[in-house]
Amino acid sequence: MILFFKTPSQSIIATQIDHQPAADEVKELCWLYSNATLLGDAELKGFYVGPRREMITPWSTNAVEITQNMGLKGISRIEEYWVVDSADAEHDPMLQRMYEGLDQDIFTVDIKPEPIKHVKNLEEYNEQEGLALSKEEIEYLHKVEEELGRPLTDSEIFGFAQINSEHCRHKIFGGTFIIDGEEKESSLFQMIKKTTKENPNKILSAYKDNVAFSAGPEIEQFAPADHSQPDLYKVKTVKSVISLKAETHNFPTTVEPFNGAATGTGGEIRDRMGGGVGSWPIAGTAVYMTSYPRKEGTSQAWEKIMPVREWLYQTPEQILIKASNGASDFGNKFGQPLICGSVLTFEHQENEEQYAYDKVIMLAGGVGYGVERDCLKGEPQAGNKVVVMGGENYRIGLGGGSVSSVETGRYSSGIELNAVQRANPEMQKRAYNVIRALGEEENNPIVSIHDHGSAGHVNCLSELVEECGGLIHMDKLPVGDKTLSAKEIIANESQERMGLLIDEAAIEHVQKIADRERAPMYTVGETTGDHRFAFEQADGVRPFDLSVDQMFGSSPKTFMVDKTVERKYDVVTYDQTGISAQSTLSDTLTDYVKNVLQLEAVACKDWLTNKVDRSVTGRVARQQCQGELQLPLSDCGAVALDYKGDKGIATSIGHAPQAALANPEAGSVLSVAEALTNLVWAPMAEGTDSISLSANWMWPCRSQEGEDARLYKAVKALSDFCCDLQINVPTGKDSLSMTQKYPDGKKVIAPGTVIVSAGGEVSDVKKVVSPVIKETEASRLYYIDFSFDSLQLGGSAFAQSQGKVGSDVPTVKNPEYFRDAFLAVQELVKEGLVLAGHDISAGGLITTLLEMCFANTKGGLELNLDKIQEQDIVKVLFAENPGVVIQVKESDANRVKKILEDAGVGYAKIGAPVWNSDRKITITKTMSNAQVPNGKIAEREMTFEFNIDELRDVWYSTSYLLDRRQSFNGKAAERFVNYKNIPVEWSVSGEPLTATPRPEGKRPVAAIIREKGTNSEREMAYSFYMAGFDVKDVTMTDLITGRETLEEVNLIAFCGGFSNSDVLGSAKGWAGAFLFNAKAKEALDKFYARKDTLSLGVCNGCQLMVELGLLNNTTASTDARDYAQMLHNDSHKFESAFVTLTIPQNDSVMFGSLSGEKIGCWVAHGEGKFSLPLAEQEYNVVAKYNHSEYPANPNGSDYNVAALASKDGRHLAIMPHPERTQFPWQCGYYPEDRRLTDQVTPWHEAFVNARKWIEKNA
Repeated sequence: MILFFKTPSQSIIATQIDHQPAADEVKELCWLYSNATLLGDAELKGFYVGPRREMITPWSTNAVEITQNMGLKGISRIEEYWVVDSADAEHDPMLQRMYEGLDQDIFTVDIKPEPIKHVKNLEEYNEQEGLALSKEEIEYLHKVEEELGRPLTDSEIFGFAQINSEHCRHKIFGGTFIIDGEEKESSLFQMIKKTTKENPNKILSAYKDNVAFSAGPEIEQFAPADHSQPDLYKVKTVKSVISLKAETHNFPTTVEPFNGAATGTGGEIRDRMGGGVGSWPIAGTAVYMTSYPRKEGTSQAWEKIMPVREWLYQTPEQILIKASNGASDFGNKFGQPLICGSVLTFEHQENEEQYAYDKVIMLAGGVGYGVERDCLKGEPQAGNKVVVMGGENYRIGLGGGSVSSVETGRYSSGIELNAVQRANPEMQKRAYNVIRALGEEENNPIVSIHDHGSAGHVNCLSELVEECGGLIHMDKLPVGDKTLSAKEIIANESQERMGLLIDEAAIEHVQKIADRERAPMYTVGETTGDHRFAFEQADGVRPFDLSVDQMFGSSPKTFMVDKTVERKYDVVTYDQTGISAQSTLSDTLTDYVKNVLQLEAVACKDWLTNKVDRSVTGRVARQQCQGELQLPLSDCGAVALDYKGDKGIATSIGHAPQAALANPEAGSVLSVAEALTNLVWAPMAEGTDSISLSANWMWPCRSQEGEDARLYKAVKALSDFCCDLQINVPTGKDSLSMTQKYPDGKKVIAPGTVIVSAGGEVSDVKKVVSPVIKETEASRLYYIDFSFDSLQLGGSAFAQSQGKVGSDVPTVKNPEYFRDAFLAVQELVKEGLVLAGHDISAGGLITTLLEMCFANTKGGLELNLDKIQEQDIVKVLFAENPGVVIQVKESDANRVKKILEDAGVGYAKIGAPVWNSDRKITITKTMSNAQVPNGKIAEREMTFEFNIDELRDVWYSTSYLLDRRQSFNGKAAERFVNYKNIPVEWSVSGEPLTATPRPEGKRPVAAIIREKGTNSEREMAYSFYMAGFDVKDVTMTDLITGRETLEEVNLIAFCGGFSNSDVLGSAKGWAGAFLFNAKAKEALDKFYARKDTLSLGVCNGCQLMVELGLLNNTTASTDARDYAQMLHNDSHKFESAFVTLTIPQNDSVMFGSLSGEKIGCWVAHGEGKFSLPLAEQEYNVVAKYNHSEYPANPNGSDYNVAALASKDGRHLAIMPHPERTQFPWQCGYYPEDRRLTDQVTPWHEAFVNARKWIEKNA
């Protein structure tokens, strides 16, 4: 039966239950649904929007688990529906449907599992199912049929198609290219592999695993000693490895942007979980490329170059918003910070050819690490157990590998939509917790590991057992949808699952850890040693039974036959004749700058960074937002490998598809160059030897004559350039069907694109250079060109803003010079000689200079560009030749010049910052007669002024226009008005702050309590560990089972994250686990009844304390909302920011000594608004946001409250994250004069205060 509950927000929650619930069960459900009312009707009239009946949502999965954890039985599905006025109401047809009335059949899917089919006509089946099998592959399958003496089953054909799809097997990259009648000696893959063969540097594993590994430094592992029970955190030294990976999820993101990008992010994270025998993701990156969004209320000339299409699924603007929402949401909930990224929008029409990202690019990348011991996969032995960990099977993601391998629009929307997955990051986090635990133990029992992605079980599990064969028992596989056929069970791509091969003797131990983490674990088969791979039903029938060789061994070789086609693109033109006054040219240049600054690729990315967690883990040392105004300007991202804050990893991104259109070789070179000029600001441990690249190729192969030849040239150029630089490319991915097909038969092809991700070991994360100009003693700016080429405008943002591509594309003329320049700047960075530095790329030199000033509230630049030899001022300002600008102290200038000159690197002093003048950049340049034909002003010094603050608003305006589509209640407009008026403030002064030594002997015990979906336990644990506590890892399962009673614990800390994915309200499910499990509630109530205890709740933990009433009661309560409530942020979106907190006069244990201080702190939450119905004096307010205006108060909290304490000051709940702000290197902004001298921030004192109070009162 289905029960209908009406919530206070007027939504309907439909609950499928197998019995008539008792009164106490109804009461618990009403509480869970935010004091909802049970409706007595079996049917509801009216119009409703809700989820598609055939897709059980991740929201439902989490909601049902919450009821199970509360002890409620028999509930199988819970979904939410919203009342609308009519059948014409707006909704997302990709995820939702319109219901006229709700009844007892809303979850009914009238499908019976299809029987196993023995396919008689392979050719017909191929097209019918959208399998994208080639003629040669079908011929091969006919041979397999002859070998077997029977027709192949639908499962076998479907599985083969996915496993051997271009998406999975990269046949083009391994194929033979015949260009202009000449068979090329090397495949694309061989050319990429050549980079590592010639320059292995620190590579330990490449091309054969989910990720590439390079040797890393010795680091401090901070983890519980025993993960199968509550235990204390211990520190030990381990030898690390560093992983780099980037994936694209282009087709799914085009079809359904939110889930497409979310599962792309999840899949890439799983890749970094699946390296060797288990490894750990630490930080993510993202790139979005779409056609022009044509934002409402704007009309840009470059957006009119192509007509608007009848978009197949979503508009470009919808894709940009929803895709970035999906990727951000997954990372936020999983607990992976996103620290680096890029956006490009592009369309071009010339020579009767159309290029645009109608089929979008969504790249999810990142860096990770592991233990060197675990970086290679083991060899399967007969009898190893095959384990699946994670979620259940649904009719989701069927055929994604095949459909991703052809142009979007070729198949019916039903087939294409069926290939899109759903995302459940909280489930993936649970699986990750187990893999992390096994890797942190003394002996890792994993023999091999692989993620579930394209082709589901059939791909993942076959790769696990490939070397010796295996048998999978289908009745052991978890099936969430009982209507699935054998084929659908075997090949669906339901996400958040990992396949593991585990030594049989360790199964019981692994199961204990999985149960503790609530990670569903299924032992589904074993390795056999017979070199066959089969799925067997409970009745003994095998819908899939092939030899490993038949599956993998003999797929036909791909031949790519093409010829070179030279395409020329008009160069950008601009008229400088007839200038009679320099003001005319100055105005023209300002207009040009304004156009360039509004391109999505150049413009402010605040609309992306303000909704993605950039601080989780507490190990982020460099993220996007810089300076006191916290604007997204950083060139690279960096993370520390441990909490000591020295050794780390840096990562960056580069791409140049506009340039590649005109010159594919130059496009590849510029992509690598941009990634490296972005990375140069991090002190790489061993220079370029520490750097590895991932190259992700998105190309419209076979779409038109000449494209395959262009791809070959592009790959060869990248390989040659990297070999010359002595840098390897040990990983990457390709997506070679970048074409969108429309119902009228027209095709729009994407520009051939390579996205380069760079990463490697950093010697000291505290030395990463920021682009923000520093206010210091006398300093100067140097321009350093890396290209050794004349300044050119082809492929530039300026050309794009003028509707052109241009064939005059710059490149790097001398790779050896580029390498010398890179290493010279590295030396400057390592010696601390660079105050600020920024690369020259999208938008050219003028954009670089402006961005170096944007994040300050005062100061400008006075520049003379005569030492840049080019006379054309437009080229000087807008050319995107690779290079950098650095700020150095006058007193260091001689040392800087010597390092550059010794390296043979040219430089030009171009000016200096000025602090006592207006906010402007003043540029002087002598204009020659050739450039200024009007004789009156020939050979004279021209002066151009650019208003920094005015142009900053222009740059920010694009972000505002997109932010309107994701922020509610007018908050985007408020942000646009206020962003420049609320700098981060710190009141820290006096002697340098130092960490308090850990005391010897018996120490107080702090228990870090976590629930499934929390993700901030490690940074919380380390904050207390550093303050002198012994720190204990405690899960809710420990409390529910009675393994932990908290009797020996002095302090409990509820950590941040998304318990139960915030389903049914933040911390609601977590609260239910306490309230409706006797042992957990008893342990909590006894703890709060003691007078010698302290507690802290941060973020999700704060929400929990408020939900349970723990700030005004000594026992957990279901009726706490009269005192305080946590609500959605006013913007109704996740808010990520580094803000200033003011600590009012208070006598709380932790914050009392900080009274009167202004301290920076990270914010990362979606439901952080304190709703306080009583007068302010009724609350013990211990922290406030420094300003009432949004976004300084990021959630709209009453009285600007950021933290409350109990009346006696012992129990504290705070939404911002002091545990992620313990060290200056963790901070988004820290006073420059103390950044390298303070060991810790003032927040460390709060945690020490807690220890001292316990020592005094225990």
